[in-house]
Amino acid sequence: MKALLAVSRAIDALSERIGRVMYWLVLATVLISAANATVRKLFNYSSNAYLEIQWYLFSMIFLFCAGYTMKHNEHVRIDIITARFSAKVRAGIDIFGTLFFLLPMAGLILWLSWPVFVDAYTRNEVSTNAGGLVIWPARLMVPVGFFLLIVQALSELIKRVAFLNNLIPDPNEKIVTRTPEEELADEILRARGEQAAAAEAAKRQDRQS
Repeated sequence: MKALLAVSRAIDALSERIGRVMYWLVLATVLISAANATVRKLFNYSSNAYLEIQWYLFSMIFLFCAGYTMKHNEHVRIDIITARFSAKVRAGIDIFGTLFFLLPMAGLILWLSWPVFVDAYTRNEVSTNAGGLVIWPARLMVPVGFFLLIVQALSELIKRVAFLNNLIPDPNEKIVTRTPEEELADEILRARGEQAAAAEAAKRQDRQS
């Protein structure tokens, strides 16, 4: 089990690194979208390539962040019933769902999407839109994204089995940490509150004098 947990930590590290790289793709998508809209409005010029690269980047973010999202327990859950169960029962439900639903679904999509990519790559498939991009990189995103999801699902499976054996804390428990931005916002609000309190105290002293 210790060896499997080491594998799980390596997978988690990979998913974390990929997720952080995807942060920058979000910025790139926004900048390309803004630049495309600006050029279209100012110079009445646009290109399908600019539009399609936005779709490519969005697809990459969505597909490649699936494992990252699962690692952080931020995927959609319906906890109306399971919230009433104990942590170990919830872990057992996760194991069942991963083995009989998630892994078969992701494996099937990976299996079916790979020949589609190979065919697009072999034929050097190009977008039917004028000035569009080649298609095979977008086709490749699907099997790669689901492969990353499968790998992270295996990591989550290992962690839940380890939890049932009392080797690690509950992996379903979310650890909420404050970002530097949130801490800065709280500090600003605190400083404003102190300034307002000091101003109010000064006014009271003026009235009394």
